[in-house]
Amino acid sequence: MSAIEGTSGGFHHAQDKLTFLLSLVPYLIQQNQVSVHTAARHFGVSEQAIREAVLLIAVSGVPGTDSNYQHGDLFDIDWDAFDENQIIITQLVAIDDSPRFSAREASALIAGLQYLQSLPENVDSAAYSSLSAKLARGASDAPSQVIVSPAAMNDSFARVGDALARAVQLEFDYRDSRGQSEHRRVDPLRLDSENDDWYLRAWCHSRRSVRTFRLDRIDSLQVTELAIEHRPADVPLSDSLFDTSGEHTMVVLEFRPEALGLLGEFVPEGTRVTRSGALSRASVRVAHFHGLTRLVSGLAGVARVVDPPEARLAVRRWALDALESYPEPAEPTDTNA
Repeated sequence: MSAIEGTSGGFHHAQDKLTFLLSLVPYLIQQNQVSVHTAARHFGVSEQAIREAVLLIAVSGVPGTDSNYQHGDLFDIDWDAFDENQIIITQLVAIDDSPRFSAREASALIAGLQYLQSLPENVDSAAYSSLSAKLARGASDAPSQVIVSPAAMNDSFARVGDALARAVQLEFDYRDSRGQSEHRRVDPLRLDSENDDWYLRAWCHSRRSVRTFRLDRIDSLQVTELAIEHRPADVPLSDSLFDTSGEHTMVVLEFRPEALGLLGEFVPEGTRVTRSGALSRASVRVAHFHGLTRLVSGLAGVARVVDPPEARLAVRRWALDALESYPEPAEPTDTNA
C-alpha cells in the first residue's frame, strides 16, 4: 500500500492525493494566508487532511544540482502560524521560476481586454475584469495603469447593442454611397469597427443575405419586438468586414504594381490583376464609395479610379472638399508700388 493511501483524510488512491495537492498549492499561494478550517471547507475535506497535506508540502521541493535537498530547495511555511491553525507559505520552489508576462506585455493584454469589455455584448462582463486582475497579479512587475476609452458612441450604437442583447429585429432607413435612402428590416448579427467607424453586420430581409451597414448612414432606427429569424451562430460571416458578394459596385482601380499591398482588402487575395503599360489594373467590388475615396485620395500619384464615372466623381468631390478646408494663399505684396 502506498504511504499516502488510506490516510485519515479519506484518500484511497495516490492519484487522488496528487490531484488534491496540485490544487491546494496554487490555492494557498493565491490566498496568502488562510485558516485550516477555511481550506478544508473550500476543498470539502477534513481539517486533518489539510494539515497532512500542508506537512507534505513542507517537505517537498526540487533538488539542487548535486541531487541533494538544501533548505532553499524546499517549500516552507510559517510554523508558528500553523500551530494557530493558519497556513502561510513563506518560500516557494520552482513556481516562481515559471515564465511570466512582463509589465508591458500585461498592460497590452489588459488594454485589449478593456476594449473587448466596452463592446455592447460584453458590457459589465465580470469575466474580463477577473482576467485582467489575474494578469496584473501574475506579471513580473506591476503593469502600468491603462484605461481604454471607447470611441464616442451615438444613440444608434446603444440601440443596436440593445437589439443584439435581446435578439430582436431592427428597422431603419439606410443611405448608400450615392445618397439614396432605402428602408431596411434586419436581424442584427454583430457590431464591428474599422478605425473610428462602426458597422452593423446583419441579415437583411429585403436582400435575403448578410449586409454591412455603417452606423452613421443609418436614419430613423427602430428597435422592434420581433424576434430575429437568423441567429449569429447560424449565419456564416466572412473574415472580411466588407463582403464582396451581393449588390455591390464594380470599380476598376489602376495603380503601381508595388502599391498592391497598400490597397488591403480593396484588392483581396485571388483578384485578377492585369498590366496596362507600367501600371496594374484590377476590377473589385465595393459596398460604398466612402472608404474608396479616402483610400485613393491618400495614395495620390500611386492609385486612381478608372471606372465607373460616378466613382471617379466621388473621389474628385472628396478631394475638392478637402482642398476647400485650406485657406486661400495670401496675395504677394508689391514692394515697388
